[in-house]
Amino acid sequence: MKRLLLAGVGLMTLAASSAVAADLPASMPTKAPPMMYQPYNWSGWYLGINGGYGWGNSNWVSPPPLVSTGNFDVDGGMVGGTLGVNWQSGAWVFGLEGDIDWSDIKGSAACGALNCETSNNWFGTFRGRVGYAFDRFLPYFTGGLAVGNVEAGGLGLGTESDTRAGWTVGAGVEWAVNGPWTAKVEYLYADLGKTGCNIACGGPTDVKFDANIVRAGINYRFGGGPAPVGGYPGGY
Repeated sequence: MKRLLLAGVGLMTLAASSAVAADLPASMPTKAPPMMYQPYNWSGWYLGINGGYGWGNSNWVSPPPLVSTGNFDVDGGMVGGTLGVNWQSGAWVFGLEGDIDWSDIKGSAACGALNCETSNNWFGTFRGRVGYAFDRFLPYFTGGLAVGNVEAGGLGLGTESDTRAGWTVGAGVEWAVNGPWTAKVEYLYADLGKTGCNIACGGPTDVKFDANIVRAGINYRFGGGPAPVGGYPGGY
């Protein structure tokens, strides 16, 4: 009888244990590992388009007896293409960028009963860039070579055009939009110096041209990091 009682107690204990085990989940939940945020990588080549507006000054000066128009305004739109490459080290981003734009920057001043007109029909730069990345946000300084044509005329004697090399300096900001796409806004000051104009300007004349340029651009990047996922935006 005692053995039967002990066997019964054992069976009841086993049944109760099985019931409790059946109510427990198959496996205990585990905490997912934290997702690591990787800052945006700006390194690599990129290709893009740009467009904007330029305004500045021109000045016609003839040798003695000195005749000068004084500074007069030139302005107009511009649009073109961009090619560049970046190297990133930590938060610092170093780059080279070139662009070529069609330009409609022009203006004129009275020369007696006629007009002295200066125009710029194309404009290009080859510049270095130095920026400091705040993850997907890149402010930068830039400077280098500026090249473009300076065309003068308007006295009824035709026009004369010369390709001039000068300098440019400026600053801007670029930000990652989506995947390999970035957008930028920048300011440049460009000075193409003086060009000589003879017959079209009524005699030997120095024609000066400089411009302030504000433009925006969209770039497609062939290297660097895509848009990061997970975590929280950080930086460096």
